[in-house]
Amino acid sequence: MKTLTIFTPAFNRAHLLPRLYESLCKQTCQDFDWLVVDDGSSDDTKALVAGWIAENKIPITYIYQENQGMHGAHNTAYKNIKATLNTCIDSDDYMPLNGVALILSKWETIDQKKYAGIIGLDRLESGAILGSKFTSDFTTLEDFYLNGGTGDKKLVYRTDVITKYPEYPIFEGERYVGLGTKYLFVDKDYEMATLNEVLVIVDYQPTGSSNTMFYQYMKYPKGFIYNRITTMRFSKSTKRKFIEAIHYISSCIIIKRSNFLKDSPEKLLTLLAVPFGIALYLMIRFKTRK
Repeated sequence: MKTLTIFTPAFNRAHLLPRLYESLCKQTCQDFDWLVVDDGSSDDTKALVAGWIAENKIPITYIYQENQGMHGAHNTAYKNIKATLNTCIDSDDYMPLNGVALILSKWETIDQKKYAGIIGLDRLESGAILGSKFTSDFTTLEDFYLNGGTGDKKLVYRTDVITKYPEYPIFEGERYVGLGTKYLFVDKDYEMATLNEVLVIVDYQPTGSSNTMFYQYMKYPKGFIYNRITTMRFSKSTKRKFIEAIHYISSCIIIKRSNFLKDSPEKLLTLLAVPFGIALYLMIRFKTRK
């Protein structure tokens, strides 16, 4: 059994996966396996990965499922990971050649039963680090951002920790639930060790979720409502809870949910957020107009 599983949700990304595969084959440390969760692709993903499995350069597991969205692919990955650690490398990203070595070297230096895992840096292909570096040796993900941290970060979790919290819900007809809700559950119980080293090189795609968010607000309101309620319940930041209440109101308007106050864990903040939520809803409709 390998120490680390790298898992990759893939949906019609056969044109991007070879770059990630090549970076994994060239890792200076090979104590990992690769799990590809094909989330209903209609391109050549299956044949492509089958060819790589036949090459036998690195251990690969391929799982196909009907399209559920990124969160559904994460659910499937967590059910099938046996390694001590796991990290998600998206299909449009790839690892520096010492990425696995950096993770496992850091892992050997910390109390492996005390911490949930490791949080490292992302960088762009240009070489620029995304956001800020870490100023403490240990932190929760939320505390990092509440204390002024910025930018996407690479999360490496203990498998026995990340799998003990609830799965992401699957809403019929929807394909999006924010991954951060599960990380909030972890934050309530564990800190993570920080690593000021680049673990992944990111290449945001024009059709990726980061660049289509307003459209996703309209398409997946139930998933966003789950995100907002969970964050209002578990976040320690009043400011963040208020922002989530604004978004919660806008999503409730989209699905015409009139009893929104009943389901909110922060009823006063939600009442105060109503005019802002209406304004956000109007902006979403404007941004997504045909």
